[in-house]
Amino acid sequence: MKEILLAFGRAFRSLWRRDIFWHLVWPGLVAVALWVTIGVLQWDTMIGTLLAWLHAVPLIGDWLTTSEAAAAIVLVLLKLGLALAFVPLIYVTAALLVAVIALPLMLERVGRKDYADLEQRRGGSNVGSALNAIASTLLFILALVLSLPFWLIPGVGLIVSVLLTGWLNQRAFGYDALMLHADADELRRLRAEQRLPMLALGGACALLAYVPILNLIAPAYSGLAFVHFMLEALRRERTRNGVTIVDAPPKNLPRTNA
Repeated sequence: MKEILLAFGRAFRSLWRRDIFWHLVWPGLVAVALWVTIGVLQWDTMIGTLLAWLHAVPLIGDWLTTSEAAAAIVLVLLKLGLALAFVPLIYVTAALLVAVIALPLMLERVGRKDYADLEQRRGGSNVGSALNAIASTLLFILALVLSLPFWLIPGVGLIVSVLLTGWLNQRAFGYDALMLHADADELRRLRAEQRLPMLALGGACALLAYVPILNLIAPAYSGLAFVHFMLEALRRERTRNGVTIVDAPPKNLPRTNA
């Protein structure tokens, strides 16, 4: 828990840097604009498709056909569930943009300022980051679609959304946070060893997606928190194993005349 709180604090400190803040904002804005447009243009089509799926289920379809009250209640729940489903869809779209574009840029800046003592062994790559982010997104969407029938149960949609988003955070951002500084073995091993703490961190970050205003920067802030969490874990491991930490380059040295 201490390491997670430390990562949150360092991420909060980093987000106010001018070279970081813009990368926190633009993925969320793009994702919101995209899904609001889709929602406005395709709302009736999506509701009609979901109703058709429900009517195709034998018991539920018969129930909805014979009871007008049941059909009205289900329609209301369906609209609420669909509206709620847009939150994780916005988040996963922004998270994909963060993982592929924004986070590698933030990682370079944060690593240079806060983790200059860590040797960069480059066990990952931008191509690996993109493939990992795409695979994670596809798995997330598949699980989200499969879970939709349960969203008709009040409260279940929120729980499922937070759990899936927490999983997405640790799967996507765990790789990106280490790809520049860890070697291939450290990258694989640390992600396995820190899976449970990463899930806890990812779940805590997922809750930010439901806080107005903060949800615009939630994906990028989550990525930034993972950078601090995983690089600090890498620093602890190398220190524990007796690996010499690279000296940070001296700053503001006085110039000497030749």
